Amino acid sequence: MSDFFAFLSERHEQILSLAWEHCYISLLAVLAGFILSVPLGILLTRAERISQYVIGVVNILQTIPSLALLGFMIPFLGIGAFPAVVALFLYSLLPMLRNTYTGIREVEPSLIEAARGMGMTNLQILFKVEIPLAISIIMGGLRTATIYTISWATLAAVVGGGGLGYLVFTGLGNSNDNMLLTGALLTALLAAFADLVTRKFQRMCTPRGLRK
Repeated sequence: MSDFFAFLSERHEQILSLAWEHCYISLLAVLAGFILSVPLGILLTRAERISQYVIGVVNILQTIPSLALLGFMIPFLGIGAFPAVVALFLYSLLPMLRNTYTGIREVEPSLIEAARGMGMTNLQILFKVEIPLAISIIMGGLRTATIYTISWATLAAVVGGGGLGYLVFTGLGNSNDNMLLTGALLTALLAAFADLVTRKFQRMCTPRGLRK
């Protein structure tokens, strides 16, 4: 244990730099995924004929092994943080897209009809009825995507994207238990912290009457 703390003391600047890179690529990927998946999920509730196909395609992306996807991107996007962010972006789409679609679809039709009877336009119904009632489910998708992405981001090191995966893979390659443990432990701690933050954010976004 003393060796582990000595390692942390000696490498603290590098560890902090890698942790920052890990957070950066994870949050950038999730933010980009959120910006795309939420409007797309809402749009699919208005286009039922294509919704199953679009969600199916995104679901297929989720099944592609991460290392294979990263390897496929190297000839097109090169190495570094960019291909890592693109891959994480693709993986983050499904939870947010599915939750947005499901959340909007599960709003009681009677509430929508009542809003329409009061003279609300479709846009007003969306922003004043559907989204407020579905926001907890939508934020649940964001929470899931954030936690998963932080875990998957360790693979960014495979394409030179940095992050805590550098410690994990270098530790494995060099049989350095301290390096491996540091990378794995910090990744788990970041995921746990993200869970707490997104849980709080999800609760803040949920209307008071719908909070559990």
